[in-house]
Amino acid sequence: MDKLKISSYLMFIISLAGIVYALLLNPPSWIVYGISIIFIPAGILSFGLIVMKKGPKEDEEDKNREPFIGY
Repeated sequence: MDKLKISSYLMFIISLAGIVYALLLNPPSWIVYGISIIFIPAGILSFGLIVMKKGPKEDEEDKNREPFIGY
């Protein structure tokens, strides 16, 4: 469970860094296209995993006893 949380946060930070790089430093257009194809969906996926991992407080005990299956 902690591996999922760490990897989700890491993927979210990397995707945000790539998007900010494309917005601020004005790289060539092919790099911007590559960043948009890879990092935007990865950012959305990692944000969704982070939100699913948190969930309501009453479900925290159940999540710790069961494997994560995508609540």
